[in-house]
Amino acid sequence: MQLQNYIINDIKPLNINDTIGDLQQIFNQLTYSHIPIEKEGIYIGCIPETDAHCFEAKKIISDCSYTAEGFFVRNSTNWLDVLEAFAHNNSNIMPVLSPENKYLGYYELNDIIHLFNETPFLSEPGGILIVEKGIQDYSFSEISQIVESNDAKLLGAFISKIENDVAQITLKIGNTSLNDVTQTFRRYSYNIIAGHEDDTYIKSLKDRSKYLDKYLNI
Repeated sequence: MQLQNYIINDIKPLNINDTIGDLQQIFNQLTYSHIPIEKEGIYIGCIPETDAHCFEAKKIISDCSYTAEGFFVRNSTNWLDVLEAFAHNNSNIMPVLSPENKYLGYYELNDIIHLFNETPFLSEPGGILIVEKGIQDYSFSEISQIVESNDAKLLGAFISKIENDVAQITLKIGNTSLNDVTQTFRRYSYNIIAGHEDDTYIKSLKDRSKYLDKYLNI
């Protein structure tokens, strides 16, 4: 995946000697959350739109440069780390620097999300299964073994939640019904949070509950 092909360089960083009005004008024309700024050709950070509109247009950018947020990624950063950087900085624009700290351009959030949508985790057919187990009790090698022991393919897995020393793992599984995989996870003491397909175990419990309720009401 050639992430460098998605670098956009139609917006050059504003100089700290430019005016706040110049900065505000760019924000009025575009939908970006931040605009990069530089000092003597060196990238120093991005100023958020919310801060830019708090200053008088006649002032120069250096008057509010202290509000600049210094986030960036390298042109060698993988797409998942780039996506994480977007999330951590609550931005829809991500400056890209070379190893020599030269400003190369920026990534746009929509482009990176589009790459994520093209991964097998989202694009390949399959079912979503969410399982839960203690942080010290699960392993990805065990999870893979459980899935593959049912002649299924694990298309992706990530930790979607950690709370009270319990990890919640979201799985994308292809090539099989989720029912067999679900039963195997239960035998390995995993708690099943959700499944995209019908869970015959839960269905069986519901049927038995209805039968018992009917029996007790006779």
